[in-house]
Amino acid sequence: MAQIAMIRRELVDEERWIPSDRFNKLLAVMQVLPGPEAHELCVHLGIRAKGRLGGVLAGLGFMLPGLVLMLALAWAYTRLPIQGTVFGAIFLGVQAAVIAVIVRAIHRIGEHILLGPWLWATAIAAAVASLAGVSFWIVLLAAGAVYALGSTGRYALAAVVVALAIGAATLTWTGGTALAGTTTGVRESAPTMAALFWAGLKGGLLTFGGAYTAIPFIRHDTVGQGWMTDGQFLDGLGLSGILPAPLVIFATFVGWISGGLAGALAMTAGMFLPAFAFSLLFYDRLEAVVEHKRLQLFLAGVAAGVVGLIVVTVIDLAQTTATRTPNPIASLLIFGVALAVMYRWKSKLATPVVLAIGAAVGAFTLT
Repeated sequence: MAQIAMIRRELVDEERWIPSDRFNKLLAVMQVLPGPEAHELCVHLGIRAKGRLGGVLAGLGFMLPGLVLMLALAWAYTRLPIQGTVFGAIFLGVQAAVIAVIVRAIHRIGEHILLGPWLWATAIAAAVASLAGVSFWIVLLAAGAVYALGSTGRYALAAVVVALAIGAATLTWTGGTALAGTTTGVRESAPTMAALFWAGLKGGLLTFGGAYTAIPFIRHDTVGQGWMTDGQFLDGLGLSGILPAPLVIFATFVGWISGGLAGALAMTAGMFLPAFAFSLLFYDRLEAVVEHKRLQLFLAGVAAGVVGLIVVTVIDLAQTTATRTPNPIASLLIFGVALAVMYRWKSKLATPVVLAIGAAVGAFTLT
């Protein structure tokens, strides 16, 4: 939101590239579509100013500083002695704080997405299905279709979709939680660049209401494949929280840990591609999305399902963190203080401050 406010101030209030009412309508479109909203706004406004080349340059200008900074941090991270050192204790403290940041983000995202009892029911059903081991593709497609059909009174068709989803889930069920990860970091296979690009692309296509909604899908494809551990995944989220960059830049860190520099670039490209593509390909038609009632309802159902999946993911991450900490009381204290700060302090500095608190407390209590 801070990035969107900055774009509004500089390009609407000061430079007057676009009228305020048009900007508000455009923002509403970007909030409906998947992908990081601030980046999509930059691309769209760049196209408005200087054509599609302007859109590409505006999008690159928005993401490149964070990309370079995260590449530097990922390089340094892989060269630090983590296990059994003060650096390991610092990152354990950061991980406890990151859990609190995600919990607060779930609440904030839910306030904007779960606007009625049926959307709440959709989110809860998605969480239960994920806990039962149902593939998230089945969960999200069913969530969108059932909510869209039910909202327009087509209950029989909604029931058919539910039955089909149950059948598909039964055929594909393998046991366990669908979004479960691993704490061992033992690789099932070496990731290809195509696999990392695809993982980033799925994250970019399923980001609704904020970058935190990409977490379940990126984790599923990387931690779930043994390409990195949950601890490393949380460290990447923590590092992205201190950078002056969109949070989805954590995909760069994940890609680096999974596949080095090439992996970082591949996953970043996949994550940001939808934000470029929607504006570059559909610049003249984007605002029609707001008027397309059925598509809106489908995306609203998908977004509610994503909220349910994030809840399951944060539970898994919290359990992993609890099993790794040498001092559960200290980790719980870090979590509690961080969560209180995130709720009480509305400043854009809240996230980096709570991460710094987690690091400082962890250095002294989690060795």
